[in-house]
Amino acid sequence: MQTAKNLFGYRKYWAKRFGTAPFLPMTRAQMQALGWDSCDVILVTGDAYIDHPSFGMALVGRLLEAQGFRVGIIAQPDWRSAEAFRALGKPNLYYGITAGNMDSMVNRYTADRKIRSDDAYTPGAEANRRPDRAVLVYSQRAREAFPDTTIVIGSIEASLRRIAHYDYWSDTVRRSILPDSKADILLFGNAERALVELTHRLAAGEAVADIRDLRGTAFMVPRDWKPAPDWAEVDSSEVDAPGPLIRHADPYAMEPEAGAVRQEAGPAADDVQVVRLLGRPARRLDRERSVVRLPSFEQVRNDEVSYAHASRTFHVESNPGNARALVQAHGERDVWLNPPPIPLTTPEMDGVYDLPYQRAPHPDYGDAKIPAWDMIRFSVNIMRGCFGGCTFCSITEHEGRIIQSRSEESILREIEEIRDRTPGFTGVISDLGGPTANMYRIACKTTEIESACRKLSCVYPDICENLNTDHSSLIALYRKARALPGIKKVLIGSGLRYDLAVRSPEYVKELVQHHVGGYLKIAPEHTEEGPLSKMMKPGIGSYDRFKEMFDRFSREAGKQQYLIPYFIAAHPGTADEDMVNLALWLKKNSFRLDQVQTFLPTPMALATTMYHTRKNPLKRVKRDSEEVETVRALKTRRLYKAFLRYHDAENWPLLREALKRMGRADLIGNGKRHLVPSFQPAGTGDARTAPGPRGPRKPGATATAAATYPARTTRSPRARGVRPA
Repeated sequence: MQTAKNLFGYRKYWAKRFGTAPFLPMTRAQMQALGWDSCDVILVTGDAYIDHPSFGMALVGRLLEAQGFRVGIIAQPDWRSAEAFRALGKPNLYYGITAGNMDSMVNRYTADRKIRSDDAYTPGAEANRRPDRAVLVYSQRAREAFPDTTIVIGSIEASLRRIAHYDYWSDTVRRSILPDSKADILLFGNAERALVELTHRLAAGEAVADIRDLRGTAFMVPRDWKPAPDWAEVDSSEVDAPGPLIRHADPYAMEPEAGAVRQEAGPAADDVQVVRLLGRPARRLDRERSVVRLPSFEQVRNDEVSYAHASRTFHVESNPGNARALVQAHGERDVWLNPPPIPLTTPEMDGVYDLPYQRAPHPDYGDAKIPAWDMIRFSVNIMRGCFGGCTFCSITEHEGRIIQSRSEESILREIEEIRDRTPGFTGVISDLGGPTANMYRIACKTTEIESACRKLSCVYPDICENLNTDHSSLIALYRKARALPGIKKVLIGSGLRYDLAVRSPEYVKELVQHHVGGYLKIAPEHTEEGPLSKMMKPGIGSYDRFKEMFDRFSREAGKQQYLIPYFIAAHPGTADEDMVNLALWLKKNSFRLDQVQTFLPTPMALATTMYHTRKNPLKRVKRDSEEVETVRALKTRRLYKAFLRYHDAENWPLLREALKRMGRADLIGNGKRHLVPSFQPAGTGDARTAPGPRGPRKPGATATAAATYPARTTRSPRARGVRPA
């Protein structure tokens, strides 16, 4: 893998003389108190400003401050006019615009497209403090405020919309966010490297339109632009041939290469043009000087096979060690994506997290409660990235598969900071984790293999033989963390990858006997092979092995502890029978699920591709390839949710009718072998009707759920996006 310049190896900008701000300023008065007449960079965010490294704008702001730049923050501005965007004056270098730690559409709407009643990232949890598609709106208002100012967009909303993508809320394929936002450049993924270099180059007088060589950036260019004449363009069919395509959607808009014969078919009765590429010569290209052309926006909008093919190609070209640049036509211009950023080293990660954060909300918020802050104020991020590759999750698309870990020393310093500086601390650390609890310092056995790999997951269909599954570093960290003076308990709140954990019984014992507060959340997601194979999740046997170890080590410690499993209903690949079997498994194991929500297809996730196209992008995509069982209809989604909450009397009429239609009336009755009783308590149930078996063929309902155990209930929703920028 390429090396990169040290994140803290740049000569500091002249404004370093102003020193460190207690909080980054949000008003002119606060700027003047610091002696500033202007800001070099103004960050606009849809979240409240909390000066803590789990919140993207604080992390980015403090990092730029450490480089010597003056950084102001406009948090949750009134987007109805440009006036709020003039509050700090014109930035000397650029506006940095983000929707916040969460995608604004996920933040504002439920999976049924209803507006949420609260916002965890807003003081007082007040709803409607950010617009729909916040990056677009903020960019437009910033451009109105100062038309000649550079606009840089980033974080998760922009990152996951960097190419043409299916948009669940409008049920359409939308263009890349770049042409709609009119931004000058987009930074995707964990963008510290690109951000720091971009800022220094702009400060040195370089025009943003000339900065085209930064990894982790995307931008608009004229059609067929290349960084240099010797760059080679590779058709995406050479990466993964998609097979015959619909006649009206010319997929590649390129002349056949020498030695290739394109078979032209005249108009057929089914109006399909069969396209085959024959005799393609083998080519050895310099990957660092080649670009893969994806099917155009117009093509993927009109042709679902082309969309699935583009999605698969995008994911195959995602390893920083071997990824090529990507380009996708949008009308007469191209969206150009440079390869993903080089992951941070451990010293660089330490440097980012050791910056002088106040670890508190900005004083302007007074005593207002901010739920996202309350959730993470006593937790510590120890790593980023995830090599699980779960198709319904966007972590991999945003943070990548390569694990980036902090040092023990840095983590322990942060725990001591929490102990000494965070009001309300009682001695309990709520989490040492990240996207997953137990991938700390786990990596490929060699950097050479890691750099060459193009797999979508390191743990599916089984754990890769080249993956070093040693948990000893994490065990040592746990022991040192709980041994710190003043630390009574260190809990693990991040989701556990249990199929990885069972490879280290010593880790499971350490976790279960010292770091579980009665309940531990894990995510088997389903029990049936159909949906599990589309999720890239292990079979339920892995859960059974982990549960056996969990129960054994709990007994040895003399503790009564429980697992809290999360499940997904109606994920692509799920049929009626799968949901019946899952419900029966839940009843057999005495699980009663609380807090169930429907599946939310997020941009660029592989499960979203299945949802939209009914094709499986985990394999080569062809027009006649496997169709994925999908569900979109509201009634069917409601039914699948009801199966997860089989114990709720409100759902019994719906389930009875559905079971009869499925030919499973044998599951209706008052015995232990029955799923739902034949009687209906007074005042429960309604006249809802169930859909017929299998329902409409498009997916739509994912459920996450916390489990309720006999005589004891817990409500433990998944953390919604509180991760590094």
